[in-house]
Amino acid sequence: MTSKITLAMFAFAANSILCRIALKDVHIDPLTFSSLRLLSGAIVLFVLLQKPFLNRRIEWKVKNALMLAVYAIAFSIAYVHLGTAEGALLLFGTVQLVMTGWGIYRGEKLTWLKSAGIALAAVGICWLLLPGANSPAYVPAATMMLAGVGWAAYSIAGKSVHNATAATAGSFILAFPVALLLSLTLNPAVHADTHGVLLALISGGMTSGAAYALWYAIVPTLTSSTASTVQLSVPCISALGGVAFLGEHLTLQLVVSTVTVIAGITMTIYADKQVRGKVASP
Repeated sequence: MTSKITLAMFAFAANSILCRIALKDVHIDPLTFSSLRLLSGAIVLFVLLQKPFLNRRIEWKVKNALMLAVYAIAFSIAYVHLGTAEGALLLFGTVQLVMTGWGIYRGEKLTWLKSAGIALAAVGICWLLLPGANSPAYVPAATMMLAGVGWAAYSIAGKSVHNATAATAGSFILAFPVALLLSLTLNPAVHADTHGVLLALISGGMTSGAAYALWYAIVPTLTSSTASTVQLSVPCISALGGVAFLGEHLTLQLVVSTVTVIAGITMTIYADKQVRGKVASP
Protein backbone atom coordinates (compact mmCIF):
# COMPACT_ATOMS: atom_id res chain seq x y z
CA MET A 1 0.00 0.00 0.00
CA THR A 2 2.78 2.43 0.91
CA SER A 3 4.42 1.99 -2.49
CA LYS A 4 1.12 2.68 -4.28
CA ILE A 5 0.53 5.83 -2.21
CA THR A 6 4.08 6.99 -2.95
CA LEU A 7 3.62 6.42 -6.69
CA ALA A 8 0.33 8.35 -6.67
CA MET A 9 1.86 11.29 -4.79
CA PHE A 10 4.80 11.53 -7.20
CA ALA A 11 2.33 11.48 -10.11
CA PHE A 12 0.33 14.31 -8.51
CA ALA A 13 3.52 16.33 -8.08
CA ALA A 14 4.46 15.62 -11.69
CA ASN A 15 1.17 17.19 -12.77
CA SER A 16 2.12 20.44 -11.05
CA ILE A 17 5.57 20.41 -12.64
CA LEU A 18 4.35 19.55 -16.15
CA CYS A 19 1.59 22.15 -16.02
CA ARG A 20 3.91 24.84 -14.69
CA ILE A 21 6.55 24.12 -17.38
CA ALA A 22 3.91 24.29 -20.12
CA LEU A 23 2.34 27.53 -18.89
CA LYS A 24 5.43 29.33 -17.62
CA ASP A 25 7.08 29.21 -21.04
CA VAL A 26 3.76 29.90 -22.81
CA HIS A 27 3.81 26.62 -24.72
CA ILE A 28 0.03 26.39 -24.40
CA ASP A 29 -2.91 28.26 -22.89
CA PRO A 30 -4.50 26.86 -19.69
CA LEU A 31 -7.89 25.87 -21.12
CA THR A 32 -6.34 24.04 -24.08
CA PHE A 33 -3.96 22.32 -21.65
CA SER A 34 -6.94 21.20 -19.53
CA SER A 35 -8.86 19.94 -22.57
CA LEU A 36 -5.95 17.92 -23.93
CA ARG A 37 -5.12 16.60 -20.46
CA LEU A 38 -8.66 15.29 -19.94
CA LEU A 39 -8.85 13.91 -23.50
CA SER A 40 -5.56 12.05 -23.14
CA GLY A 41 -6.61 10.61 -19.78
CA ALA A 42 -9.96 9.51 -21.22
CA ILE A 43 -8.30 7.71 -24.14
CA VAL A 44 -5.73 5.90 -21.97
CA LEU A 45 -8.36 4.76 -19.47
CA PHE A 46 -10.77 3.66 -22.23
CA VAL A 47 -8.01 1.53 -23.79
CA LEU A 48 -7.16 0.03 -20.38
CA LEU A 49 -10.77 -1.00 -19.87
CA GLN A 50 -10.67 -3.03 -23.09
CA LYS A 51 -7.89 -5.24 -21.73
CA PRO A 52 -8.95 -8.77 -20.67
CA PHE A 53 -7.60 -8.35 -17.14
CA LEU A 54 -10.04 -5.49 -16.56
CA ASN A 55 -12.96 -5.94 -18.96
CA ARG A 56 -15.22 -3.52 -17.06
CA ARG A 57 -18.10 -1.31 -18.11
CA ILE A 58 -17.51 2.41 -17.71
CA GLU A 59 -19.12 3.94 -14.63
CA TRP A 60 -20.94 7.15 -15.58
CA LYS A 61 -21.09 9.51 -12.60
CA VAL A 62 -21.89 13.05 -13.71
CA LYS A 63 -21.23 14.57 -10.28
CA ASN A 64 -17.74 13.07 -10.13
CA ALA A 65 -17.01 14.31 -13.65
CA LEU A 66 -18.04 17.87 -12.77
CA MET A 67 -15.79 17.81 -9.70
CA LEU A 68 -12.90 16.60 -11.86
CA ALA A 69 -13.59 19.32 -14.44
CA VAL A 70 -13.64 22.04 -11.77
CA TYR A 71 -10.33 20.81 -10.41
CA ALA A 72 -8.57 20.40 -13.78
CA ILE A 73 -9.68 23.73 -15.25
CA ALA A 74 -9.07 25.84 -12.12
CA PHE A 75 -5.72 24.08 -11.63
CA SER A 76 -4.43 25.12 -15.05
CA ILE A 77 -5.77 28.67 -14.89
CA ALA A 78 -4.18 29.24 -11.46
CA TYR A 79 -0.77 27.94 -12.53
CA VAL A 80 -0.37 30.75 -15.05
CA HIS A 81 0.52 33.06 -12.14
CA LEU A 82 1.65 30.66 -9.36
CA GLY A 83 4.97 28.95 -8.75
CA THR A 84 5.17 25.17 -8.69
CA ALA A 85 5.50 24.79 -4.92
CA GLU A 86 3.08 27.51 -3.86
CA GLY A 87 0.42 26.24 -6.27
CA ALA A 88 0.69 22.69 -4.92
CA LEU A 89 0.69 24.06 -1.39
CA LEU A 90 -2.54 26.00 -1.88
CA LEU A 91 -4.13 23.05 -3.67
CA PHE A 92 -3.39 20.34 -1.14
CA GLY A 93 -3.67 22.59 1.89
CA THR A 94 -7.27 23.20 0.80
CA VAL A 95 -7.71 19.48 0.16
CA GLN A 96 -6.66 18.67 3.71
CA LEU A 97 -9.05 21.20 5.23
CA VAL A 98 -12.00 19.96 3.18
CA MET A 99 -11.34 16.22 3.56
CA THR A 100 -10.49 16.34 7.25
CA GLY A 101 -13.54 18.51 7.92
CA TRP A 102 -15.71 16.08 5.97
CA GLY A 103 -14.33 13.12 7.90
CA ILE A 104 -15.06 14.77 11.25
CA TYR A 105 -18.56 15.74 10.04
CA ARG A 106 -19.16 12.09 9.14
CA GLY A 107 -18.16 10.96 12.62
CA GLU A 108 -14.50 10.07 12.08
CA LYS A 109 -12.65 9.94 15.39
CA LEU A 110 -9.20 11.48 15.71
CA THR A 111 -6.80 9.77 18.10
CA TRP A 112 -4.11 11.87 19.76
CA LEU A 113 -1.46 10.31 17.50
CA LYS A 114 -3.40 11.04 14.31
CA SER A 115 -4.18 14.58 15.48
CA ALA A 116 -0.48 15.12 16.21
CA GLY A 117 0.46 13.76 12.79
CA ILE A 118 -2.02 16.02 10.98
CA ALA A 119 -0.84 19.01 13.01
CA LEU A 120 2.82 18.24 12.31
CA ALA A 121 2.18 17.92 8.58
CA ALA A 122 0.28 21.21 8.63
CA VAL A 123 3.19 22.87 10.45
CA GLY A 124 5.51 21.67 7.70
CA ILE A 125 3.26 23.22 5.05
CA CYS A 126 3.05 26.50 7.01
CA TRP A 127 6.83 26.52 7.28
CA LEU A 128 7.08 26.21 3.50
CA LEU A 129 4.75 29.22 3.18
CA LEU A 130 6.63 31.49 5.57
CA PRO A 131 7.67 34.85 4.10
CA GLY A 132 10.74 34.80 1.97
CA ALA A 133 9.12 35.37 -1.37
CA ASN A 134 6.21 37.53 -2.40
CA SER A 135 2.81 36.20 -1.39
CA PRO A 136 0.69 34.91 -4.30
CA ALA A 137 -1.90 37.22 -5.82
CA TYR A 138 -5.40 36.79 -4.44
CA VAL A 139 -7.19 35.73 -7.64
CA PRO A 140 -4.74 32.95 -8.67
CA ALA A 141 -4.60 31.78 -5.03
CA ALA A 142 -8.40 31.66 -4.80
CA THR A 143 -8.57 29.83 -8.14
CA MET A 144 -6.15 27.18 -6.92
CA MET A 145 -8.12 26.81 -3.70
CA LEU A 146 -11.23 26.24 -5.83
CA ALA A 147 -9.27 23.49 -7.58
CA GLY A 148 -8.52 22.06 -4.13
CA VAL A 149 -12.21 21.97 -3.24
CA GLY A 150 -12.94 20.18 -6.53
CA TRP A 151 -10.17 17.63 -5.97
CA ALA A 152 -11.20 17.01 -2.35
CA ALA A 153 -14.80 16.40 -3.40
CA TYR A 154 -13.62 14.12 -6.22
CA SER A 155 -11.44 12.14 -3.78
CA ILE A 156 -14.28 11.78 -1.27
CA ALA A 157 -16.60 10.57 -4.05
CA GLY A 158 -14.02 7.89 -4.84
CA LYS A 159 -14.97 6.01 -1.69
CA SER A 160 -18.27 4.94 -3.24
CA VAL A 161 -17.25 3.81 -6.74
CA HIS A 162 -17.47 0.16 -7.76
CA ASN A 163 -14.31 -0.02 -9.87
CA ALA A 164 -11.54 2.58 -9.77
CA THR A 165 -10.52 2.42 -13.43
CA ALA A 166 -14.09 2.29 -14.77
CA ALA A 167 -15.18 5.24 -12.60
CA THR A 168 -12.11 7.32 -13.48
CA ALA A 169 -12.62 6.64 -17.18
CA GLY A 170 -16.22 7.80 -16.99
CA SER A 171 -15.22 10.98 -15.17
CA PHE A 172 -12.52 11.87 -17.72
CA ILE A 173 -14.79 11.15 -20.69
CA LEU A 174 -17.58 13.35 -19.29
CA ALA A 175 -15.25 16.11 -18.06
CA PHE A 176 -13.53 16.56 -21.43
CA PRO A 177 -16.53 18.17 -23.22
CA VAL A 178 -16.90 20.63 -20.32
CA ALA A 179 -13.30 21.78 -20.69
CA LEU A 180 -13.53 21.82 -24.48
CA LEU A 181 -16.72 23.91 -24.42
CA LEU A 182 -15.13 26.46 -22.10
CA SER A 183 -12.02 26.55 -24.27
CA LEU A 184 -14.06 27.19 -27.43
CA THR A 185 -16.33 29.84 -25.89
CA LEU A 186 -14.19 31.64 -23.30
CA ASN A 187 -10.69 31.34 -24.71
CA PRO A 188 -9.95 34.09 -27.26
CA ALA A 189 -6.18 33.43 -27.22
CA VAL A 190 -6.00 29.72 -28.07
CA HIS A 191 -2.43 28.66 -28.71
CA ALA A 192 -0.31 25.53 -28.39
CA ASP A 193 3.05 24.47 -29.73
CA THR A 194 4.44 20.94 -29.95
CA HIS A 195 5.96 21.08 -26.47
CA GLY A 196 2.71 22.29 -24.91
CA VAL A 197 0.65 19.57 -26.56
CA LEU A 198 3.14 16.89 -25.56
CA LEU A 199 3.23 18.06 -21.93
CA ALA A 200 -0.58 18.10 -21.77
CA LEU A 201 -0.83 14.59 -23.25
CA ILE A 202 1.77 13.19 -20.82
CA SER A 203 0.03 14.87 -17.91
CA GLY A 204 -3.34 13.47 -18.99
CA GLY A 205 -2.41 9.95 -19.96
CA MET A 206 0.27 9.09 -17.43
CA THR A 207 0.26 11.33 -14.35
CA SER A 208 -3.49 11.97 -14.39
CA GLY A 209 -5.55 9.19 -15.98
CA ALA A 210 -3.58 6.15 -14.81
CA ALA A 211 -2.56 7.80 -11.53
CA TYR A 212 -6.10 8.87 -10.66
CA ALA A 213 -7.36 5.34 -11.24
CA LEU A 214 -4.67 4.16 -8.82
CA TRP A 215 -5.73 6.84 -6.31
CA TYR A 216 -9.39 5.80 -6.60
CA ALA A 217 -8.29 2.24 -5.77
CA ILE A 218 -6.43 3.49 -2.68
CA VAL A 219 -8.94 6.02 -1.30
CA PRO A 220 -11.55 3.52 -0.03
CA THR A 221 -8.89 1.97 2.24
CA LEU A 222 -8.03 5.30 3.89
CA THR A 223 -9.93 7.56 6.24
CA SER A 224 -10.64 11.07 4.93
CA SER A 225 -8.12 12.63 7.30
CA THR A 226 -5.37 10.18 6.28
CA ALA A 227 -6.15 10.54 2.56
CA SER A 228 -5.87 14.31 2.87
CA THR A 229 -2.73 14.25 5.00
CA VAL A 230 -0.69 11.99 2.72
CA GLN A 231 -1.39 14.43 -0.10
CA LEU A 232 0.44 17.12 1.86
CA SER A 233 3.64 15.46 0.64
CA VAL A 234 2.87 16.69 -2.88
CA PRO A 235 3.86 20.36 -2.32
CA CYS A 236 7.23 19.23 -0.98
CA ILE A 237 7.82 16.87 -3.92
CA SER A 238 6.66 19.60 -6.31
CA ALA A 239 9.05 22.06 -4.74
CA LEU A 240 11.94 19.63 -5.23
CA GLY A 241 10.79 19.14 -8.81
CA GLY A 242 10.82 22.90 -9.27
CA VAL A 243 14.46 22.88 -8.19
CA ALA A 244 15.33 20.10 -10.65
CA PHE A 245 13.32 21.19 -13.68
CA LEU A 246 12.53 24.89 -13.30
CA GLY A 247 15.72 26.25 -11.82
CA GLU A 248 14.27 27.09 -8.40
CA HIS A 249 16.63 27.15 -5.44
CA LEU A 250 16.89 24.38 -2.82
CA THR A 251 16.67 26.06 0.58
CA LEU A 252 16.93 24.95 4.18
CA GLN A 253 13.30 26.02 4.56
CA LEU A 254 12.29 23.53 1.85
CA VAL A 255 14.32 20.70 3.38
CA VAL A 256 12.93 21.27 6.90
CA SER A 257 9.38 21.50 5.53
CA THR A 258 9.77 18.25 3.59
CA VAL A 259 11.10 16.32 6.58
CA THR A 260 8.37 17.71 8.86
CA VAL A 261 5.55 16.85 6.46
CA ILE A 262 6.84 13.31 5.89
CA ALA A 263 7.10 12.79 9.67
CA GLY A 264 3.50 13.93 10.10
CA ILE A 265 2.30 11.66 7.31
CA THR A 266 4.12 8.69 8.85
CA MET A 267 2.46 9.34 12.22
CA THR A 268 -0.99 9.62 10.60
CA ILE A 269 -0.66 6.37 8.65
CA TYR A 270 0.70 4.56 11.72
CA ALA A 271 -2.25 5.83 13.77
CA ASP A 272 -4.65 4.35 11.22
CA LYS A 273 -2.83 1.01 11.39
CA GLN A 274 -3.14 1.03 15.18
CA VAL A 275 -6.90 1.62 14.97
CA ARG A 276 -7.33 -1.17 12.40
CA GLY A 277 -5.28 -3.50 14.61
CA LYS A 278 -7.53 -2.83 17.61
CA VAL A 279 -10.67 -3.37 15.52
CA ALA A 280 -9.31 -6.63 14.11
CA SER A 281 -8.24 -8.00 17.48
CA PRO A 282 -10.84 -10.06 19.39
